Amino acid sequence: MINIVEKKMQAHIPKTNIGIVGHVDHGKTTLTQTLTKKWTDTHSEEMKRGITIRLGYADMDIYEYPKSDVRYSTSSEMGKVKGKYTRTVSIVDAPGHETLMTTVLSGSSLMDGALLVIAANEKCPQPQTREHLTALDIVGIKNIIVVQNKIDLVPKEQVIDSYNQIKAFLKGSVAENAPIVPISAQHGINIDYLLEALLQYIPEPKRDSNKPARMFVARSFDINKPGIDISKIKGGVVGGSIVEGQLSVGDKVEIKPGVKVGDKYENVTTKIVDIHQANTSIEKATPGGLLGVSTELDPFLTKSDSLSGNMLGPVGSLPPALEKISFKTHLLERVVGFKEELNVDPIRMNDILLITVGITRTIGTIVSAKKEEVEAVLKIPVCADKGAKITISRQIAGRWRLIGWGELK
Repeated sequence: MINIVEKKMQAHIPKTNIGIVGHVDHGKTTLTQTLTKKWTDTHSEEMKRGITIRLGYADMDIYEYPKSDVRYSTSSEMGKVKGKYTRTVSIVDAPGHETLMTTVLSGSSLMDGALLVIAANEKCPQPQTREHLTALDIVGIKNIIVVQNKIDLVPKEQVIDSYNQIKAFLKGSVAENAPIVPISAQHGINIDYLLEALLQYIPEPKRDSNKPARMFVARSFDINKPGIDISKIKGGVVGGSIVEGQLSVGDKVEIKPGVKVGDKYENVTTKIVDIHQANTSIEKATPGGLLGVSTELDPFLTKSDSLSGNMLGPVGSLPPALEKISFKTHLLERVVGFKEELNVDPIRMNDILLITVGITRTIGTIVSAKKEEVEAVLKIPVCADKGAKITISRQIAGRWRLIGWGELK
């Protein structure tokens, strides 16, 4: 969750979003906690089931200690030595469970780079390891570091064997030349080498802050406590990341596709009353990092992530909300996420598909199917430009499985 707190003097504002992906129980959330000192599984069902359901967020500062054996750390001081501040990044902790792949696909639109976590005590690749790597390739994330976790649980020979399995798995993929860093997230082993690789292989992206602002809304919530006096109620909050442009307190913005009214979705307009980033209240936000935007919206509209998947920007600047889309398809040869080899069948009339566009997930019913171009009527509209990349999933054996990608016509 993005914390809404009082103003704090001086803070390092993150400009890079780094996703942590990989198979379930390979140590992603533990690694996030080791790096950021924050446990991102805060939803009640996540606590019960021991898996990440929603995207988790946390920021971390990286400090350099040139004269120390531990050259990089997330601590600003080690003993009496103060570290040299180098960079702040936002960590996006993505679910690994097979039923939650759609959350990974939507979250990947917020990522500038990724840490692919692979446990050394299991054979590589596991089904979601392959699926997540495919997803990173489809959405165009090329800055990848492979984290070989849990090296403390196996003997040296198995660590080496695991490394060789990982290298074989990565061959021919977008991560073929990615560095592989062996660590123990549980015990903090080799975290300094991971931070060094992060600084070297995942640079801060170049963004255009002069364009009209666009923010992907990944979370939304009501920050008011039950029983609060009506005079003290605060407006709804949306959380996510600005991908271009900048937002300022006082800006009038719209959110698309908005909320459902009857059988239709209607965009909503509101005013920004505060912006929070890195636990700090700021007047202006630029691209990069994760932030919370306090608005004048009725908090009923934002509770329980009801606005997640929307796009936020200045009134009149956002692309149209599309209820019907046409897209060129690029299907995979085989279904990913299965241990068995399953061929991907062509898309046909009346197929029901899960379509992910940016941060939005929606169900599409195919109403026209040609060899490489299809049309779909959407259950939830998507706000996107022509040429936007989408991912396509099909329900197979009771689960949504990634089968390909497409481009909006």
